[in-house]
Amino acid sequence: MDISLAAEPILEIGHIEITNSLITSLLVTVLLLCFVFFLNKKGLKQVPRGVQNVVEIIFEGLFNLMKGVTGDEKRARRFFPLVATFFIVIILSNYFGLLPFVGSIGFHEVHEGKELFVPLFRSANSDLNTTLALALVSVISTHVLGVTALGFWKHTGKFVNFKLLLKSPIMFAVGILEIFGEISKVVSFSFRLFGNIFAGEVLLVVMGTLVAFVAPVPFYLLELFVGFIQALVFAMLTLVFLTMATEESHH
Repeated sequence: MDISLAAEPILEIGHIEITNSLITSLLVTVLLLCFVFFLNKKGLKQVPRGVQNVVEIIFEGLFNLMKGVTGDEKRARRFFPLVATFFIVIILSNYFGLLPFVGSIGFHEVHEGKELFVPLFRSANSDLNTTLALALVSVISTHVLGVTALGFWKHTGKFVNFKLLLKSPIMFAVGILEIFGEISKVVSFSFRLFGNIFAGEVLLVVMGTLVAFVAPVPFYLLELFVGFIQALVFAMLTLVFLTMATEESHH
């Protein structure tokens, strides 16, 4: 049983390594795009039926949840594309990683005199590079939308406001600490998602090795729940930070 913390490289294109987690990410993206293309080509009905009905139920549920968090329908509509995309991509990546062929189809290679099994597919979010990229997009987006909503100086004034230096040095210091808080968001976002998905992947591998049948089933059900919760937590935290970023400071 070989468990690698880092994603394994499958091939190289120039100086770029293509890892098994990247292949999975691309495959999930392509499948999602194909689904959207199919749904659009089929034609959206005024009265939804079948697959369109399921999609609209999911979107409506997400939108109502976002509207409840922001307390503002206008802002909910503005944030919806980004937040919904995070949720859908993350949950699909998490569930794709639970499919039987992920982690089981691959090849053997010799590394430092030891034969290792390299899976062709690996859960995308069990790679820290993937979760770090998602975290960076999330945090950077909050600042872009914050600047768009409030203006550059009002938004940056939440972090560095020299007017408070003499008036209220403590509040000035709090603003500086907020900068480190933004960095910690990236670390928290990326490691929370990575840690939960990677731990689940290891658990399933261990259980599948010890007992091949029946026993792993409850753990698969648990990972379905964890995959949903992690996608929801990531999306909702992004929404909360977007809401905070587009509100004026009360200094």
